[in-house]
Amino acid sequence: MPHNISLITTIASAFGLALLIGFIAVRLKLPALVGYLIAGILIGPATPGFVADVNLAGQLAEIGVMLLMFGVGLHFSLEDLLSVKRIALPGAIVQIVVATAMGAGVAYWWGWDLGAGIVFGLALSVASTVVLLRALESRTELDSENGRIAVGWLVVEDLVMVLVLVLLPPLAGLLGAEGANHVAVPAPHHSLGVTILITLAQVVAFIAFMLIVGRRLFPWILAQVERTGSQELFTLCVVVAAIGIAYGSAMLFGVSFALGAFFAGMVLRESELSLRAAQETLPLRDAFAVLFFVSVGMLFDPRILLAQPWQVLTVVLIIIFGKSVAAFLLVLAFRYPLNTALTVSASLAQIGEFSFILAGLGVSLGLLSMEGQNLILAGAIISIALNSLVFKGLDLFKHSKAIKS
Repeated sequence: MPHNISLITTIASAFGLALLIGFIAVRLKLPALVGYLIAGILIGPATPGFVADVNLAGQLAEIGVMLLMFGVGLHFSLEDLLSVKRIALPGAIVQIVVATAMGAGVAYWWGWDLGAGIVFGLALSVASTVVLLRALESRTELDSENGRIAVGWLVVEDLVMVLVLVLLPPLAGLLGAEGANHVAVPAPHHSLGVTILITLAQVVAFIAFMLIVGRRLFPWILAQVERTGSQELFTLCVVVAAIGIAYGSAMLFGVSFALGAFFAGMVLRESELSLRAAQETLPLRDAFAVLFFVSVGMLFDPRILLAQPWQVLTVVLIIIFGKSVAAFLLVLAFRYPLNTALTVSASLAQIGEFSFILAGLGVSLGLLSMEGQNLILAGAIISIALNSLVFKGLDLFKHSKAIKS
């Protein structure tokens, strides 16, 4: 054709195949997102036939993450976040440490070096906010106390991963990156202590800006647009707020797109128009969420399931049981009800977007092998596919024991 249509081809193939395989999955009593993941595998580079543009799919999926995080921010006020800080902050940090230790220990047993083990363990420690939001929304628990605790827990995880992504490059040399794949890691411009302080200062500056300036400025702008009476301009203003603030926060403050979009939603919640904003962007959020799951499937090489089945099983067990049990015990240790402990542990029984980003960075720095990245992707796809079954098992257990919050 006379011009490049790779974007159109990628979107058309992703949506079309996701619809077909998703429909089949639902008819087989499986979650639709299992079909989306399979659709991604079928149009990915690891399977024969048509191959969609992986880079474009990844960027489209990033937009989906922004819109989904923006949506949860519209339902999650600052008061909600502060109300769960007593459990979410220490719980998330301890759970990350425990899960990272489990992953690194298994990697050491397999003969991997220290750097690979730490990256591998960190990737297994952080759950997918996208998957959690879909699960809580489908169960109408997003605004419940358990839902707020689970979301707050993952927000803390996201903040920790932002710090990890900034610190990993300057630490790569100490972790053996150069010796692992003979990749020369450039020396950091600052010492490690200065790098940590700069990162923390950027995150604090972003949060302060959003809470002091953003929570007044952005609702005011939305109100001015609403007064025009144009539905198109109103919807456009909401989308610009979600994507624009996410992009600006990443460029100016160095935080992730997802975290920027989350705080964009939180400040717009201060507006009386927040409910309308959430409703009008819902179809767009759902559409791009499909692209997120398809893009995950495209990254996966299914041959690892046959080549290393026991390693894949070990990874899945760490994700679904290891870190979930750790979270379960932590919640109980903070004297929360059994119902809350079960909900939080089920919410964390999967990994997602930050795991993919961390694995990709580990490979680029020479810390993690392609084998490690594929094991992480395998664990992500299987755990995402099984997460709805985990919640169903949770419901059956609650019903049988008549647990009351």
